[in-house]
Amino acid sequence: MSTYEDRLKALRAQLARDRLDGFVVPLTDEHMSEYVGAYAQRLAWLTGFQGSAGSAVVLPEEAAIFVDGRYTLQVREQVDAAHWQYESVPQTSIAAWLKDHASQGARIGYDPWLHTRAWVRQASEALAERGAELVAVDTNPVDAVWPDRPAPSAARLAVHEDRYAGKSAAEKRQEMADWLTAKHADAAVLSALDSIAWTFNIRGKDVDRTPVALAYAVVNADATADLYVAPEKIDEAVVQHLGNAVRVHDRAAFPDALKGFAGKTVVADPERAVAAIFEGLEEGGAHVLALRDPAILPKAIKNPVEIAGHRAAQSRDGAALSRFLHWIATEAPKGGVDELGAAAKLESFRRDTGALQDLSFDTISGAGPNGAVVHYRVEEKTNRRIERDSLYLVDSGGQYRDGTTDVTRTIAIGTPTPEMKRRFTLVLKGHVALARAVFPRGTRGGQLDVLARQYLWADGLDYAHGTGHGVGSFLSVHEGPQRIATFGGGDEPLQAGMILSNEPGYYKTGEYGIRIENLVLVEERAIPGAEKEMLGFETLTFAPIDRNLVAVELLSMEERAWLDAYHARVLDVVGPQLEGAAFAWLTGACAPL
Repeated sequence: MSTYEDRLKALRAQLARDRLDGFVVPLTDEHMSEYVGAYAQRLAWLTGFQGSAGSAVVLPEEAAIFVDGRYTLQVREQVDAAHWQYESVPQTSIAAWLKDHASQGARIGYDPWLHTRAWVRQASEALAERGAELVAVDTNPVDAVWPDRPAPSAARLAVHEDRYAGKSAAEKRQEMADWLTAKHADAAVLSALDSIAWTFNIRGKDVDRTPVALAYAVVNADATADLYVAPEKIDEAVVQHLGNAVRVHDRAAFPDALKGFAGKTVVADPERAVAAIFEGLEEGGAHVLALRDPAILPKAIKNPVEIAGHRAAQSRDGAALSRFLHWIATEAPKGGVDELGAAAKLESFRRDTGALQDLSFDTISGAGPNGAVVHYRVEEKTNRRIERDSLYLVDSGGQYRDGTTDVTRTIAIGTPTPEMKRRFTLVLKGHVALARAVFPRGTRGGQLDVLARQYLWADGLDYAHGTGHGVGSFLSVHEGPQRIATFGGGDEPLQAGMILSNEPGYYKTGEYGIRIENLVLVEERAIPGAEKEMLGFETLTFAPIDRNLVAVELLSMEERAWLDAYHARVLDVVGPQLEGAAFAWLTGACAPL
């Protein structure tokens, strides 16, 4: 198994033993997570792909890997074209590809704990047109040939105190119970890890960069709950925190427990609960209501305590990032800084706060052409020196008990070209347009996306990712249901209390990348004479935007005023936390245009 070619051959041999003519390998876990524990990194083990979203299909004579526009460059660098076809989504899908490539009568395997029921239905219908069938497996064949597959994490749970959560777990369960009663339902299955962490005010260390624990839960209409988690992960403090209304079971008992709801009405989320959960409930005689997980929206709408925590985390994080920006402005022009060293230095500034629990994702530290790889992950073989007269893109964040941060800055090292300045300024104009937006209650994120793209479009440019994603409170750095995007989401009405990113960008393949990202809070806006309830954004992130990259002549007076006001606010919030040369640098970086 020393090469990815060996692994592909081993999987094909296992499929032959299992009498399968193909198998689908998604990058997820039994909880439909975006970020997964090492034990569930099947796609990376099989192909070498290190991105956070993708899937693969293996047939006897061909194989394909499916990624979206964020990973167009990355997949070609990490996955061998001699063995894998590159497929782009949403332009195509696994179902569509299988309809064209599976053989007549083929049996294509899938793991029912790694796919939604909707996906199973879509793929089954596509294969039926081919005279083929989709077959559920009891044992994942990738696991059968992965000799050193890591075990799931045994890390213990931790209590997330009410002073950070803003609402007790008992209150949350009661609100869910009231919701279940209104839906005439007896129980709701929670399988999304961040939903479970939020509902029970617990956190874990089972997924790198995301403080969640591997568990399942059922919340009942009487406000009691059943939590399914490995026994060794529970200590006395967690038992006391959960209280008598929460019954704790071994996680391994969950599949059989699904069969114990005969005659009951049970809610399961069709987007977040895997096909095996629906099958288990129905096999046991439950009536299943396919409704959204009742934790999703309350989790997304932050309460006043969570909002205050976010502000504190953003202030602390902004000071750490500003120290880093001063450091890199001083050291990078000397020619001795590379991507790995810069990422390590930034993490050290965050660690110096004394409050950092973890990074919120692996830092994207992209020099020159590596900055054009949207979700670039630096490693030794790709590590690049940050050169003079180039752009350096750094996208990073921290996990603090009071909030989760995510911020991107693009920095000119030396003298930028006129093209770099123009395109940076077009991105900035889009960022400002979104930050200044005022919109009626009920507006969807997808309706706002064009605000960030309009200036790039006018120059015949664009970017292949969404403009904004939701962010959790000491939880996932990517949190739904809110998004600002023209594709793959963006249909959720924005509500006061939601936190999203504002991150337009531009990427010139082989040369440089640009992205400007702040987090924003949706807030109510009082407008004299308004005939509708209006909303807008409060910017939460505080760190200077590189003035050396701004083509001032391209900015309107309103845009200049926004940037000057933003920098004045950065100086007010971050300035008192800095001193000496770092403070002097910040004062210059935040000077009015």
